[in-house]
Amino acid sequence: MANETEGVYGSGQPVGRVERVALREVWRNEARHFTPWLAENPEALSEATGLVLTVIETERSTGNFSVDLVAEDENGNKVVIENQLEKSNHDHLGKLITYLAAVPDAKSAIWISSDPRPEHVEAVNWLNSSGQADFYILKLEAIRIGDSPPAPILTLIVGPSEDVRVVAASKKEWDAKENLRYAFWSQLIEAHRDDLPGLRNLSPTARPYASLAGGKKGIKYSLMIRQADSSANCYINDGGSKEVNQRLFDELEAHKAEIETVYGAKLLWMRADSSVSSQIRTDEMAGGYESEQSDWPAIHTAMIERIGRLISAMQPHIDSLSRSGGEGLATE
Repeated sequence: MANETEGVYGSGQPVGRVERVALREVWRNEARHFTPWLAENPEALSEATGLVLTVIETERSTGNFSVDLVAEDENGNKVVIENQLEKSNHDHLGKLITYLAAVPDAKSAIWISSDPRPEHVEAVNWLNSSGQADFYILKLEAIRIGDSPPAPILTLIVGPSEDVRVVAASKKEWDAKENLRYAFWSQLIEAHRDDLPGLRNLSPTARPYASLAGGKKGIKYSLMIRQADSSANCYINDGGSKEVNQRLFDELEAHKAEIETVYGAKLLWMRADSSVSSQIRTDEMAGGYESEQSDWPAIHTAMIERIGRLISAMQPHIDSLSRSGGEGLATE
């Protein structure tokens, strides 16, 4: 009968032990030894990153610096690779970003370090969230079993994920909208600063609304801009109390017919039943921040005309609230 433990490690057979090897014992010099080895063994990078890479150039000059390796992925995009046989530092992070910007068609960057610091891992995660390129950090180690030659181990510490790419794409879309809104408000304020007192000290914003100075504490006027339309609003939020806001709204709505007659059209009366604040809003005007920029001046003029009529219709009644001792109201 065969021995049941035959061929099983730990039953008298020798078992090798993994020994960590200092990287400088394997590759004495980063540029002369490690970089050439990596250029000859790109599959090590492919296994760690999931990219199918072909190294096309070593020590590529970019101005006063040189990229350790430039590779190409399966889609023909360039990948810059920065090697560091010691703990990661700010200098190499700066180089990595510089190389990525300097190499035409570079879409990815790989940073190899023996000891990636947490702050650099966090920085690379942040870079991935920007959506500008794909960044990877690989940890490099070397081991030996018994008398075997040393073997490298490349471990992925951080890299782009599909979730991060979705967030980055959304962020880029949101940033583009914010830039458009900022430009929209900048042009409106510049063109109409002297048309309404509330615009004189208004600064551009990336938000979808702009609150005008003036009115009373707890009651403000604002302009609202969306992708394809806009509106003017009287916004009631006095101290965050729904009850107070409802009372102020009800007192103004008691003059609804007179207010709408002066304004010249129906208004949307939105009482704070499910929210804290109440609003009196104009009907929506065609044209928004995603309209052709050549149409913006006409949209600005229409918005200023609309908010001017709303103020003329609302302000006498708001002033009357203050004079009659309306709780929480005071002149700003």
